[in-house]
Amino acid sequence: MLFLNPQAGGRFIDATFGGGGHTRALLERTAPIGRVLGLAQDDSALEGGRRALASFGSRLELVKCNFRNIAHVAADCGFSDPDGVLADIGVSSMMLDDPSRGFSFMCEGPLDMRMDVEQPLRAVDIVNTYGEREIADILYKYGEERRSRPIARAIVRSRPLIRTTDLARVVEGVLGKPRYRQIHPATRTFQALRIAVNDELHSLETFLEGAMTVLRSRGRLVVITFHSLEDRIVKNKFRASALSGTEAPVHKGQTPPSPRGAVLTKKVVTAAEDEVRRNPRARSAKLRAWEKQ
Repeated sequence: MLFLNPQAGGRFIDATFGGGGHTRALLERTAPIGRVLGLAQDDSALEGGRRALASFGSRLELVKCNFRNIAHVAADCGFSDPDGVLADIGVSSMMLDDPSRGFSFMCEGPLDMRMDVEQPLRAVDIVNTYGEREIADILYKYGEERRSRPIARAIVRSRPLIRTTDLARVVEGVLGKPRYRQIHPATRTFQALRIAVNDELHSLETFLEGAMTVLRSRGRLVVITFHSLEDRIVKNKFRASALSGTEAPVHKGQTPPSPRGAVLTKKVVTAAEDEVRRNPRARSAKLRAWEKQ
């Protein structure tokens, strides 16, 4: 909340409403009339949020959508020119801990990995219908998996793969069993498939452009990421905005330049040791903040 600097009466967008913790904090700090618009792809998160935050009444509005659509949704909901936008990127703890969603190799479940269960593409479709080269490209590009080719080859040879444990065993067969205090060998493969299923990197790029555009002057954008691919996109976008110019006229057919702004986090902000002890998943979190001119 430090970088968003919420004040009484402020208007904010929580672009990745999950358990509602960020939204609750914003509503409390903008009382008594501040408002928050929460966006989420997951129906269960929205239903749980409506129940948990019902006491805030009309000060909270929740909408089901991919955060890439922030500009359109903000306009439709009367949230143009908000004071701040927050995005906590990646899969929520609720999704990760639910075996039926198929995000984790730690417990058995269907190979699904959809954040929005209404979308058609699932992880099971990729591992069972894509070609070996396509799978290898996904693992290398989105998981930075150096052994993407032998893993892809093993996946194709082991079809059909239906459960999360099926896929984890295949990866272990190539990379070996998990070792003490090292990441599980299937981590990068599961990350890559999840990103591909949900088109996460393209969605992030589109979101950043939309969020920067809708913010009011001096409004702030805070983004928390959990792996290097996402963090790189955010870092580069923020830095580019500090170098871009909006003074030149935009001609018909041209794409308008991104809004100018200042990077508030000269170095990426990571979780303190006590926070990591309370929440081990915070170890990978990286926060960057930007202010619109």
